[in-house]
Amino acid sequence: MTPATLLLKGGTLIDGTGAPRRSADLLMAAGRIAAVGAVEAPKEATVVDCAGLVVSPGFIDSHSHSDLQVMENRPEKIRQGVTTEVVGNCGFSPYPARADRKALHEFANGIFRGGDGWGWSNAADYLSEAERRTRLASVVSLAGHGTLRIAAAGPKLGALSEHEMDTMEGCLEDALTGGAAGFSTGLMYAPGSSAPSAELERCCRVVARHGKTYATHIRGYSFHLEEAIQEQLDLARKSSCRLQISHFQTVGRMNWDRQQHALELIERAREEGIDVEFDCYPYVAGSTVATQLLPQWTLDGGMEALLARLADSTQHETIASETVAGLPHRWEDIVISAVGSSQNEWVVGHNVQEIAEMRSKKPVEALIDLIGEEEGAVNIISFNQSEDNLRQSLCHALSSVISDGFYVHGRPHPRLYGTFPRLLGTVCREKKWMPLEQAIHKITAKPAERFHIGGRGVLKEGFAADVVVFDPDTVDSPATYENPELYPQGIHAVWRNGAAVWTSGVLEKVLQ
Repeated sequence: MTPATLLLKGGTLIDGTGAPRRSADLLMAAGRIAAVGAVEAPKEATVVDCAGLVVSPGFIDSHSHSDLQVMENRPEKIRQGVTTEVVGNCGFSPYPARADRKALHEFANGIFRGGDGWGWSNAADYLSEAERRTRLASVVSLAGHGTLRIAAAGPKLGALSEHEMDTMEGCLEDALTGGAAGFSTGLMYAPGSSAPSAELERCCRVVARHGKTYATHIRGYSFHLEEAIQEQLDLARKSSCRLQISHFQTVGRMNWDRQQHALELIERAREEGIDVEFDCYPYVAGSTVATQLLPQWTLDGGMEALLARLADSTQHETIASETVAGLPHRWEDIVISAVGSSQNEWVVGHNVQEIAEMRSKKPVEALIDLIGEEEGAVNIISFNQSEDNLRQSLCHALSSVISDGFYVHGRPHPRLYGTFPRLLGTVCREKKWMPLEQAIHKITAKPAERFHIGGRGVLKEGFAADVVVFDPDTVDSPATYENPELYPQGIHAVWRNGAAVWTSGVLEKVLQ
């Protein structure tokens, strides 16, 4: 992994800025981009023939949940060309962790696929260990509101006391001073879902003082999409913070026509001077924990409290009724992707309607029973949006493209293995929704600018030598919802800080 002097010769350069492609050479030396253009090979350089291939910046996954797995150096992202991951999204971060971590683990393990041994007391400690252990990607982290809230007040819902609020603000201040790139909320996940806007405004003012970024999983993407977006725009207006709306989409067939109005709200705010953009992934389905489908008041007090409520006949009936009333999906649109126990592994890959029929129960009862049996350890894939809406958001001038990928004990969403090659192949080459230059800008320079990731995201002299070489005629992802754990094709080589971290074998002899 020692950086070498390497000349990528004769490739098609797409530099990340959105500028037109051009034929150019690229010289890497001492972990940096040393020259771009018509370059004579230095005596010490190894020359790589890139004729017929695209040379681009390493991709930035600006919405990832690989907070723990980046330290395991898992290959799923680097094989897509990802050299930087922004973790700590949707209110989930692995810091700050109190001495008693039970509530934090209950809150985050469904997204982190963690056990009972993780947790860092502050951002500086997490980032230091990540830098020491991570070989395949640079790690950028956001401080998660849910984690901050649990550190200050435990898993309770509702407004915080002034002392608890001061504690949370202090933890956020410490995280941003300690290297966190910003702050994230997950306003559909308890306990963050219960936070009043005034609480969020105080946090956003801290973010603004540090000149960092606020990324938000808004309160809803279905029946109240416009109101949820407006709340965040108001927060950005009052606090002057930079706002990134996470995985923008419109969920549920009955709500698909809301998307245009929601985008117009964002566009008008941008015209007014609010620094707002959004991100999205190139799939119509999303993925999350099954407890998100329940009314979030049921999670007040943590998992034991939830299970007690589910076991109480009166509360059970209320929970079932509110779950049905709040559901924007059809039951057949919700597929179980992972469970915690072996006894229910048979449900993985089946939708809730199918499971209900096999169990001779109503779908909501089948879902609630499964959550109870698994003590909350259930993940789902949900088919959320229309192809037309997906195209509109992906191609919008204010969007970046992300994976939103996370690991599960079961069947992950194919975005974990295929987001970025799918964007370049299926979206650009096959569907022709956008040119490669635009797509690469959305996964390099644009996210680097949104999260202040300096010296990366552009093929420019002096920048870090994070580079991907891929075949534009074959790049794509074969991963599907039924068979998601398939690696992409057409990504031939990846360098991070000038060191080769992945090769498909096409360039292997040169890189040895």
